Amino acid sequence: MVRRTDTRQRMLDTAADLFHSQGYHATGLTQLTTAGGAPKGSLYFHFPGGKEQLAAEAVRLSSERTGALLEAILRDAPDAVTAIDRAVEALAGFLTESDFQRGCPLATVALDAAAESEPIREACADGYSSWHEIFSNYLAEKQLSAERADELATVVLAAIEGGLLLARTRRDLAPLRAVATHLHATLDREFS
Repeated sequence: MVRRTDTRQRMLDTAADLFHSQGYHATGLTQLTTAGGAPKGSLYFHFPGGKEQLAAEAVRLSSERTGALLEAILRDAPDAVTAIDRAVEALAGFLTESDFQRGCPLATVALDAAAESEPIREACADGYSSWHEIFSNYLAEKQLSAERADELATVVLAAIEGGLLLARTRRDLAPLRAVATHLHATLDREFS
């Protein structure tokens, strides 16, 4: 017998995957329950707020997973340049492994539904804020002032996000590679 929490987690995992690749509006309730191996009525049982609640929670889950990956990459890198290079390479790997279907796990939903749903907008904003904080804290640990680390974290995050979007739409990693090259130069100047 499947435990209730297993069904809920399975639905969250499925939703995170589908929203990541398809977006909010292109993902239907039937697809969510079928792919999650759950009866239709279970969506509202586990997520009384319906698809909107499921999406907001799935965005938070995706954000946490990506944040954990970024933290691990940054923690294991010998310097800031290598850290950003490794983060970009990991994200590039996700793009190519998915045949350019899976870029940023927040961007697809943010662009698709954040303007019309406050819970989804908040989940996306919180996710981006947490990633910004990860980069900012890392750069501050590398001896940048808190203010400069905050500014540079914004540049790093925005550049990577833009690079992912361009790479996904062009089906080519060149934009992401160009971003990495420019971030590399920026970080070299900061830390030399």
